[in-house]
Amino acid sequence: MSREPVDKRHEYPIRIGNWLPDDQESIKKWLDDLIKEVEEKYSAEKGCSVKLDGKFMVPRDWLDPLVQEFKDFVDNDATIRMPYTKMFTEVTEKETPIGTPQVQSYHVMFLLLSFIINNWAPRYTQILLPINAILNWSIGAADGYVAFLNKRANEYWMKVLNKWGVFLKSPLSCYVLNDEPGGWFSESAMANMPDFEKEFICDPTAPHYGFASWDDFFTRKFRDGVRPVASPDDKNIITNACESHALFLQYEVKLTDDFWVKDQWYSLRDMLNDDPYTSQFVGGTVYQASLYMLNYHRWHSPVDGKVVKAYKIPGTYYSASLNDGKDTRAPDNSQGYLCNVATRAAIFIEADNPSIGLMCLLAVGLVEVSTCEINPNLVLKDGPKTVKKGDEIGSFHFGGSAYCLIFRPGVNLQFEQTVLDSIGHLYAKSMKLNSKLATVIN
Repeated sequence: MSREPVDKRHEYPIRIGNWLPDDQESIKKWLDDLIKEVEEKYSAEKGCSVKLDGKFMVPRDWLDPLVQEFKDFVDNDATIRMPYTKMFTEVTEKETPIGTPQVQSYHVMFLLLSFIINNWAPRYTQILLPINAILNWSIGAADGYVAFLNKRANEYWMKVLNKWGVFLKSPLSCYVLNDEPGGWFSESAMANMPDFEKEFICDPTAPHYGFASWDDFFTRKFRDGVRPVASPDDKNIITNACESHALFLQYEVKLTDDFWVKDQWYSLRDMLNDDPYTSQFVGGTVYQASLYMLNYHRWHSPVDGKVVKAYKIPGTYYSASLNDGKDTRAPDNSQGYLCNVATRAAIFIEADNPSIGLMCLLAVGLVEVSTCEINPNLVLKDGPKTVKKGDEIGSFHFGGSAYCLIFRPGVNLQFEQTVLDSIGHLYAKSMKLNSKLATVIN
């Protein structure tokens, strides 16, 4: 089979997964409102007029301590201060479709970041990735490319996002779990989740439908029997590991490849962090799918077998391919690229079917959506763990980005026609969890 992917990685007309709107005016309005709210908050608290423009210098005691620590790192290291400065000023050199970007310095970025991680949970609107919206143009800038690849800076991003995760797991985040306009149980939200009460474990009579936090809502579980496992006794049937829509399918994947170029070929050594198992997959197949914002965000085993290794791979959070230049869709246009560099989790399963053998599920985080949690019972302290097709093996927190299934060469796979028809079509309907994805042809 050819190395050529099933689709060409073209420029996407919409934001993948509907995490952010394609309409730049919507992002501009939301960001204008956020900046105004923060300006008014600090003007009132500090007794001075606050204007978040390119001249703003954030005072040291205004930031969350962790955000201040991050800023200190940027301030004191010239090699990172330069790209963190220029990724904002570089964008303003050229007028955007909505005029000069609102966020004009890392000082403004850090103050907005400090506000968000302690106060903000996503409403049912199109702005679900607030930090991504703040960095809307900087991510695709050349200096943004440099800034978001920095290892130490990514360690700070991880700490900051984890702290936001604490807020999103607290009862304080429940203020968006209601039926008011913008609430997750509002009329407009429920119109897009028409079977919510039937499909998900919840209590419509309880406050917040019984969810203890935003994170509890977003990692909600299906009721028993809602997603039955396709052909549970047929080991030749591989099932869909996430509620998701197909993105890419590539054969004859190389050990090392130029994942940063336009075609964004998968590079196994980078995807799997040079794991000792990597060589077994050279020449094999990679299938990638993406999650919509309203999807179920847990991962389930696609085969019967034994988990022989499972671990998280630290990586980037806001890095995007530089190939498309200054572009607000840079993360969307970087789906293949992100599988090689983003924060992710790898679960290696030795399938009971010898025609499959060793395979890997790779869960890939994207921007804010980067917390990949492997089920604690898969921590391999006592040897390999047995899993059945359809068993839950992990989850994304605050949504989910993408996942890959990686197969060894010689595994002859016949993907469902609905899968092949969906590849490259971003409005494609999500395939149900545990549904038939592919058949192994012996």
